[in-house]
Amino acid sequence: MMAHAEIRVVHRGGSKINFREPVITNDSRFILCASGESVKVYSSSSEECVHDLQGHTDLVSGIVRNPSNHLQVYSCSADGTVRLWDFTDGILIKTFIIGYPIYSIYVSENHGGVVFVVVPMANDKSSELFQLVAVHLPRSEDQEVEARELSAVLCDVSPSGAASFGREGEYIAAAKGLKLEVFFFKKQKSYRFFLKPGNKKGAKNAFTCVSCHPKEDCIATGHEDGKIRLWRNFNQKKEYTYSTLHWHHGAVNTLQFTPEGTNLLSGGIESVLVQWRYTQATQMDFLPRLGGAITHIAVSPDGSLFCTSHSDNKITIIQSCVKVPAVIQGLVKGEGVRTNLMIDPRSKALVLNGKPGHLQFYSLHRDKLLYNLDIVQQEYIHEEGLDQFEVVRAAFDARGDWLATVEERTPKGSELEINLKMWAYDEKTQSFVLNTTVTAPHDDQITAMCFSPSPETTMLVTISFDGHFKAWLLADNSDTKAEGASWTCDFVGGYHLLKPGCCCFSADGSLLAVGFQEVVTVWSPSWELLTTLSQPPGAIRDLCFGRLSCSKYLLGTSTKNQLCCWNLLTCSLEWSTSVDVSLLQADPLSENMAAFCSQSGCSDLFVFKPSEPLPLYSQRALCTGKVQHAVFAPRDQMLESCEEHAQWLNRSQLYFLTQHMDLMTFSTKTEEDRLLASSKRLMVDDSVAVTPFYLLLGKHRQQQEALTNPMAERIQLPQGSIAIKELLYTPAHVLPSASFLCSMFVRSLLISSSPAREEKEPVEEEMESEEEDSEGEAELRDARQDLGGSAAWGPGEELGAPALTKAQERELRRVKHFDHSWLSSLLEC
Repeated sequence: MMAHAEIRVVHRGGSKINFREPVITNDSRFILCASGESVKVYSSSSEECVHDLQGHTDLVSGIVRNPSNHLQVYSCSADGTVRLWDFTDGILIKTFIIGYPIYSIYVSENHGGVVFVVVPMANDKSSELFQLVAVHLPRSEDQEVEARELSAVLCDVSPSGAASFGREGEYIAAAKGLKLEVFFFKKQKSYRFFLKPGNKKGAKNAFTCVSCHPKEDCIATGHEDGKIRLWRNFNQKKEYTYSTLHWHHGAVNTLQFTPEGTNLLSGGIESVLVQWRYTQATQMDFLPRLGGAITHIAVSPDGSLFCTSHSDNKITIIQSCVKVPAVIQGLVKGEGVRTNLMIDPRSKALVLNGKPGHLQFYSLHRDKLLYNLDIVQQEYIHEEGLDQFEVVRAAFDARGDWLATVEERTPKGSELEINLKMWAYDEKTQSFVLNTTVTAPHDDQITAMCFSPSPETTMLVTISFDGHFKAWLLADNSDTKAEGASWTCDFVGGYHLLKPGCCCFSADGSLLAVGFQEVVTVWSPSWELLTTLSQPPGAIRDLCFGRLSCSKYLLGTSTKNQLCCWNLLTCSLEWSTSVDVSLLQADPLSENMAAFCSQSGCSDLFVFKPSEPLPLYSQRALCTGKVQHAVFAPRDQMLESCEEHAQWLNRSQLYFLTQHMDLMTFSTKTEEDRLLASSKRLMVDDSVAVTPFYLLLGKHRQQQEALTNPMAERIQLPQGSIAIKELLYTPAHVLPSASFLCSMFVRSLLISSSPAREEKEPVEEEMESEEEDSEGEAELRDARQDLGGSAAWGPGEELGAPALTKAQERELRRVKHFDHSWLSSLLEC
């Protein structure tokens, strides 16, 4: 079965927000950053994601402000397009089709209608040579425009964004390797400056970043040895000079001048933002302990707000290099995920390794970090070669009441140190609290562990290279959340001194399967060895029980590229196939299983049921490298997909991590249509002003009116009122005084009388007391006598003037009792 175009592999949550330099808007209200295939707009004060600008079909590789409109930004992508956005409303304005994969983008106020992008020298994503080209954006009313007018500026540049415009856009500087190249636009000439690879002191002179002074002819460059060089007189090749600044002990990752050029900001692996005085290089200000290594620095146009990106997928917002008012934290991407991917049964959050010594709980639906759980509970020291505790294993029980973690470290010249910790969920703090710590639970590394899904008992099984598996039982199971609850080792098992490699419980907890090298052992809850299953040569790498109607099957993968399926009722091999399965994952809500297979440097996906010979879905060349971590996340709302090949995504959504630590998932056409329909529900009539009160109360009020008086006709308010439009849609700073508009505005709200507005009164209103009618008639007679007696009304009646009905007389009496003094005071203002 081939892959279907209806299912797409997309970035959905957890994307990198530190991939490129963020952008701060002119008013410093919003922070924009590239996040996978979209551009995210965050509030600088509340840290919330305001808009998610979607439209690119590949990785977004750069964002810049539109110099001619401060409410717009340009974004570029590897899909070969440059898109213009209105970030305040989240609207895509225009798409410019370049036709080449784009890796960086630059703009200058002095080059109107032109953007500078980095594209491969050959139209191929695998190309290792890149060039900086100028793209002239054509003016057109069409939303999609082809921009084919390209002119080369610099050749052999870095794709990661090591380029910067100089004073008034007269030149652009780019650095790569040991070369600094400066291109002057008026002269149409470039100058190249080279540094030696190193010297006797062990310096590493390779360029890492570049930034140009906004007011003077000065270029600042960062280098691998932690030095910063300030270049001057570079408009000629022989008489250039540079001075050196040095504080960083590691590579300088990023440099940025402030808008007036008075300060230079630098950052590196030390997680310290350094502010250099431009005229006094010996004076520096420091902002330490910002988190992970600083990868990018952004400065607002007015210089009041700084923004730093970090290697732990975090953006820190800084005010005047002193205060940190907000932190935007994405999914932490470390060097590796040793705990695998897990789903918290309570919060439905994705759980995996986070900061060193922590577990992170990340909401996939909100695309936001919920919190970090400190497992090691020791201060982490950022120093290479230092042995520190790391979280290597974690597991949840079925209800989410208990969390088990394993941390280990191997000091040089010492034995392996292992700690097994049990964490109980605390309802008050809405987090996990340490309950039990077991020092040295095994004599060697713990390779796997899992909780029993049985509701009758709370039990954890751990396996280790020491040749044993151990069962840990909750001693006080009557009250698992009490402070007196403790854990004990209930059973220690093994098989012929073989080393176990994996373990798995059945869906009901009645069976435990443990793989001892080439033999699979099946155990009962009373720790009786029920049977052993063997297979062709090769150690068992992964085990997985079937679910629901396929619960009688046990599947396993081996190091000899075999996928085997055993029937537990007959204790025989049901079927096997030759395929290199790097990961086998079962959907807890269906019979489906996902097998990630490695072939020719890429990973393929096969979704199947153990009882059926043909796969339900297959995807070739899913990503490069092996997929080692994946998880099925239950959906909040079940999809109703009619296509058979997409029904495996109805109940759960499959997430997986690529070799480059990108979190990917699968999107169906049904799901995309549902998201589109939900967005359309927010659309209202153009004639109605969209306010927060309207969105909150407008729909509810309409429903209440329909329920209380479904047959009543609506009174149409005056449409297109000039006074209302002037008051609501005109900017406040150009409006006339309130006293001038008040009279006109109040008159526009009054509804003129019309025969068409006469309504039939309900029967209940006509059933009034005779006493009220007599009083009303007496009042009406008094009013007629005041106007000239009955003789004054006689001629009018003779001329055919219609007599008032009882309903009209009642309405007149009601209006008479109203207090209209407020209206006269408003008209006099």
